[in-house]
Amino acid sequence: MNGVLIPHTPIAVDFWSLRRAGSARLFFLSHMHSDHTVGLSSTWARPLYCSPITAHLLHRYRQVSKEWIHALEVGESHVLPLDEIGRETMTVTLLDANHCPGAVMFLFEGYFGTILYTGDFRFTPSMLKEPALTRGKEIHVLYLDNTNCNPALVLPTRQEAARQIVQLIRQHPQHMIKIGLYRLGKESLLEHLALELRTWVVLSPQRLELVQMLGLADVFTVEEKAGRIHAVDHTEICHSAMLRWNQIHPTIAILPTSRRIPTSHPNIHTVPYSDHSSYSELHAFVSALRPCQVVPIIRHQPWGNYFQDSLSPRLSLPLIPDSVQQYMCSSSRKSRFLWLWERRLKRPRTQGVVFESPEEDADPSQANRDPKKIKKDNLSPWPGDLEKQPSHAPLLVQKQLFADVCSNEWDGSVPLSASQKVVTELTAPVGCSVQLRAVDEEFISPDTREEISLRPLVPRGDCSPETSGNLSTWVGHDSPLCHSKAAPLLAAKFKGLALKYLLTPVNFFRTEFSSRSFDQQVEKYHQLLQKHTQESTA
Repeated sequence: MNGVLIPHTPIAVDFWSLRRAGSARLFFLSHMHSDHTVGLSSTWARPLYCSPITAHLLHRYRQVSKEWIHALEVGESHVLPLDEIGRETMTVTLLDANHCPGAVMFLFEGYFGTILYTGDFRFTPSMLKEPALTRGKEIHVLYLDNTNCNPALVLPTRQEAARQIVQLIRQHPQHMIKIGLYRLGKESLLEHLALELRTWVVLSPQRLELVQMLGLADVFTVEEKAGRIHAVDHTEICHSAMLRWNQIHPTIAILPTSRRIPTSHPNIHTVPYSDHSSYSELHAFVSALRPCQVVPIIRHQPWGNYFQDSLSPRLSLPLIPDSVQQYMCSSSRKSRFLWLWERRLKRPRTQGVVFESPEEDADPSQANRDPKKIKKDNLSPWPGDLEKQPSHAPLLVQKQLFADVCSNEWDGSVPLSASQKVVTELTAPVGCSVQLRAVDEEFISPDTREEISLRPLVPRGDCSPETSGNLSTWVGHDSPLCHSKAAPLLAAKFKGLALKYLLTPVNFFRTEFSSRSFDQQVEKYHQLLQKHTQESTA
């Protein structure tokens, strides 16, 4: 990842990790190459500043909301606030980086002095003629693209490298040409090859859309057989692809890059066409600006004191205004909170029986209704009104997910509510029906008709409040539990069922539940079971 957090400022450039952003408040994007957009996705929700072309590409291919993208015109100065009250401001000027479509350099001016962030750039002498750099300003800190900062690496200019590619293609007049490129960049090279060799350049639909937006010459097409030169992704240039292409038609591949890439096929050619400044160009750039400090953008790249003789005396550290300091601290706390919240959301949720919160599903229209009437409407139907299940049917847990389907029975599949909560299937002895209700419903004791918190077992069959004390109303009439010999065995199974309810994660029981009321229900049930066993053996 190539990005920096500028010390003693709320500025971050090409840096998209909010967890590590600390006090960063203003985020800038130099260009759309992947090594400068690590962590930048459609979920980004902070103000972001970039060039108009980058703004279009960012929304088009990364789906970042336009609400957060602020396009700044290149070559103009823009004033941005550095605190919440607008007391401190800074001026930022965007300069063409001569790297890829939309790539810019950022010149920041404020209480911290003058900072120039080049991003990826290819130096040309015309850059020193920019009005923002010709006013005799002293650059206090220069963040420099050090991709090719190696005295041993000698690179030709892009014009010279383009001539080498044209000459190579003319040496193979009967061959198809594959140009390996990144998804963004070197579109001007393709235009030059098409005009110089008088042929169409075949592009992917995505890159064709880009060149049309850039206003390049009409020399591009998506028709495969329209021209000799095909622009492909650089990862497609490999030994197996060369064998496949040459079986169809004689083909050569060209990789325009300054990187040293081992070739796996004799028809793969590497030409040192680079969109990064060479060492000699970097030295000329630093010597002309004479900054107080040079900071490499690529940290893992070897870096020596190559420009020590071209630096001005360093200045003392700037004092951060109080309003900016408060703004940075508040931003840091917010970033920490957002990071902790995202981490909590990513944790796997514990599975169990889910009880919906009554506040979430409450109907606003019922706010002024009579509480007694609402309580009566929310009472669960007596199991005598439910369809009887055969004795051999397995236990199915019923769960109210939505208000309009509260009476529908579960067909065995695992339904998910709108919040993607998990409903757990439980097992129990045959002949017994168990019904689970959401928290937003009231529960009635089958003995006293009093409200209780949870009812793991409800009567089934022909049941009424008067006969609910009889054990036969708690089990199926044809259930083996009605026979005295099977009662002790099934009592143990029911005890296991009760434990399954009891071991449900506590955090799912929001309101109207307590372990005491549950234990009382279990104790009451076993007393009824013991009484029934004694009557059967008498």
